[in-house]
Amino acid sequence: MTMVVADMSMSVDGFVAGPNTDAEHPLGHGGELLHRWLFADPRDPQDSEVAAEMTASVGAVVLGRRTFDVGVNIWGDVPFPAPCFVLTHRPHDERVMASGSFTFVTGGVPQAISRARAAAGDRNVQLMGAETVQQVMAAGLVDEIGINLVPVLLGHGVRMFDALPTDHVDLTRTRVIASDSATHLRFRVAG
Repeated sequence: MTMVVADMSMSVDGFVAGPNTDAEHPLGHGGELLHRWLFADPRDPQDSEVAAEMTASVGAVVLGRRTFDVGVNIWGDVPFPAPCFVLTHRPHDERVMASGSFTFVTGGVPQAISRARAAAGDRNVQLMGAETVQQVMAAGLVDEIGINLVPVLLGHGVRMFDALPTDHVDLTRTRVIASDSATHLRFRVAG
């Protein structure tokens, strides 16, 4: 079954990027600390397992235009080897890359998620960017949330859950994997 998954690295104080994100600093100032667990050399075997599982599960990606704008030149390709759907108000021709393509969707969140689900087959739709996660949550379309909790306090930046669609969202914890670099949490969004 295809699930829509928000899977992001987060500081203990709730930030998924540092302040002042731009093309030079796509994770904001200090935000690269959030991905130490992912790019460590050598990497903890538990972190490697989580990273491999995440990559293997992605069948399509939905991201916002800002995430696309600040990331595309750094990635040099799609962020995962899968079709990517960019939420935008500015129409743009499809951009074909080596491992997938970027399709620009102007019809809103439900259309982007529908198209991504169709493209993902039996794998997951991965959400990228805090604002995209918030919009998809507001539409009631997030099935699972993965938080790779990194032992760092950023103090300020971009919060993943800055604007929730209701007073609360019930979650059921389905996994906890702890390494020295991160605590990998997985939650199912209660219906």
